Amino acid sequence: MRYERDPIDPFADSPLPNLARKGRGAASNRAGRFEPGERPLEEDGWDETRTGDGEAFSGLTFKGVPLNLSAKPIPQGKSGGGDDDELPSLKTQVALDTARSIIARNNSPDIPFDQSINPYRGCEHGCIYCYARPTHAYLGHSPGLDFETKLYMKADAAKLLEKELRKPGYKPSVIALGANTDCYQPIEKRYGITREVLHVLAAYNHPVGITTKSANVCRDIDILAPMAAKNLAKVYISVTTLDRDLARVMEPRASTPMKRLDAIKRLSDAGIPVGVSVAPIIPGLTDHEIETIIEKAAAAGAASVNWTLLRLPLEIKDLFREWLEEHHPLKAKRVLDLMRECRDGALYKAEFGERMKGSGPYAALIRQRVVAMAKKLNLNNYRWDVDTTQFKAPAGRLTGPETEAEKAQLNLFG
Repeated sequence: MRYERDPIDPFADSPLPNLARKGRGAASNRAGRFEPGERPLEEDGWDETRTGDGEAFSGLTFKGVPLNLSAKPIPQGKSGGGDDDELPSLKTQVALDTARSIIARNNSPDIPFDQSINPYRGCEHGCIYCYARPTHAYLGHSPGLDFETKLYMKADAAKLLEKELRKPGYKPSVIALGANTDCYQPIEKRYGITREVLHVLAAYNHPVGITTKSANVCRDIDILAPMAAKNLAKVYISVTTLDRDLARVMEPRASTPMKRLDAIKRLSDAGIPVGVSVAPIIPGLTDHEIETIIEKAAAAGAASVNWTLLRLPLEIKDLFREWLEEHHPLKAKRVLDLMRECRDGALYKAEFGERMKGSGPYAALIRQRVVAMAKKLNLNNYRWDVDTTQFKAPAGRLTGPETEAEKAQLNLFG
């Protein structure tokens, strides 16, 4: 499938008052750190480019036909209840990311992988605490509502991956999917980019580790199970809370907590090593659920556990504070005070060794509780214990010829 960019902006500005919207996480669309300042927007009738039939036009065409990328099956959410103060729901918009490479590399001592792939930029799950939100500022968008409504897909991800895997001297190490934005967010149902990436990794016997909040990962059991049989795949399901009402406003378009537990069971029953990621733990809001989450996940088949403390870098501090005031005003002060207690008086510290787990007595207590439950239930620590020795490039490319010379050679034969 080939997409062509039309010379118009696919994401036109529209007025976004600071008020929580049904089906969205952030309560505002405050400007990113690279913008010169806040600029109020006014409704002037030019907020969307439209096709002749009145549908919002994404700015992409397929074979010359305008694509309405916000149409079903992408969930839209509907306003309801007749509340005059309730704002209309925001549509999800998707544009093409013209990335030239697909594997991101890091040298962080805090995480057990040095390679990752993110098929999408932005995330429709809308988790208010998502540490990836600030990356949207690099695109000129807000880390607030823009992050969950103005998304980018990397349509050539599988082809770019295969190109990198075939480079001379490539040394395999586990590739993490979902390390930044969720690779199984709702738009994956429509575009299937993650599934295409998995097909390539399976063909090359390349190890993969997946972290997701979506039960949609079970769609790919047919690929993951054979990989797991070769010790090439492992999945972590993130469970932040078991409170459905809290999850609905904190991570509005992620799978419900019970569906995530069911996904753990389905993956485990299929022979795929699966763990639970209790992340992030939010002091004063979700930390009372630590033991229950781990216990239920273990009962569903989780064999290992990971956890992180809430992280509030850059713009997330203000977005999270707004969210607390909107949804949990009586708990807001205590939550923020406990966060400062875990961060030496600050809301966030970015130093390696501390940013994930925090410091101080309260953070130490959280660590002890997780470790105690893991020991009680005989769960392993967080690690990607997969095999890197089976990697081998097949004779031909799965995604077609790469260079013009290869294309010309194929043309000679038909």
